[in-house]
Amino acid sequence: MAGRFEITTRSNGEFQFNLRAGNGQVILTSEGYQAKASCLNGVESVRKHSEQEAFFDRLVAKDGRPYFTLTAGNGQVIGHSQMYSSKTARDNGIDSVMLNAPSALVIDKTDAAVA
Repeated sequence: MAGRFEITTRSNGEFQFNLRAGNGQVILTSEGYQAKASCLNGVESVRKHSEQEAFFDRLVAKDGRPYFTLTAGNGQVIGHSQMYSSKTARDNGIDSVMLNAPSALVIDKTDAAVA
C-alpha cells in the first residue's frame, strides 16, 4: 500500500494532516491550520520539500530521544516526526517521508461541510 496524507480536524476545530507510510504508521504530523485550504497547501509544501534532505532537521529532545522536522524554504516547520528510540530509526523515518510524500494520496477525513 502506498503512503497517504490524512486530513483531520482537531478538537479545537483546526485542520491538520498526518503522512502515513504504506504500513499505516504516522511518519509526519503537521501544525494546526485555521482553514482546510491552508492545510492542503501544507501538504503540497511537504511534497515539494520532502525530496531534498537539506529541508530535514535532525534533532534530539530534552529527554534524549531523536526526532526530525521538515522545513519549508522560508525556514518554517511544516511537519514533525514522532520521537524515535535511536538515530538510525529517526533516519529511517526521514527516508520513509522522502519515499512516500511526493506521490502520496490525500484522504480527507473531515466533514466536507466544515471548510
